Amino acid sequence: MRIFFLIYLIATLILPITAYAVVPTIEKPIAVLRALDKVTARVEELEVPIGRPYKFGTLLITVRGCRVTPPEETPEAAAFLEVNEFKPGSTGASVFRGWMFASSPALSAMEHPVYDIWVTGCKDDASASAAPTPVQPVKPEQPTPQTNHAKQNE
Repeated sequence: MRIFFLIYLIATLILPITAYAVVPTIEKPIAVLRALDKVTARVEELEVPIGRPYKFGTLLITVRGCRVTPPEETPEAAAFLEVNEFKPGSTGASVFRGWMFASSPALSAMEHPVYDIWVTGCKDDASASAAPTPVQPVKPEQPTPQTNHAKQNE
């Protein structure tokens, strides 16, 4: 009886550990965020490079890391953000510090009365620097007068 209990105990301790697989992630240099000013209803999409602070209203957003899953895995993007608020006449106060996930924004949300910030993805330098080419306007063709060839031949 003790042997069966020992085998059961080992199986219940070891099998759950092997059931979890580590999903590899790819580090990207730019985090794509969406920011909302609740007072003015202004929504902006921000492309913030890692390590470079970005000012949105009274907030200073610094991205410390941005990771995405490989294409063959379930799509997920996560960014480690540090958000500080600088009000006039006071020193900066930390508002948020931690990981935000694109698929679950409420899992680790920033609590602020005026601003909301959430992660929408991560991108490479190449896709950020590739500006769309301007589209040349097409001038409508002038209608040419139609001639009736049957009447001219008569």
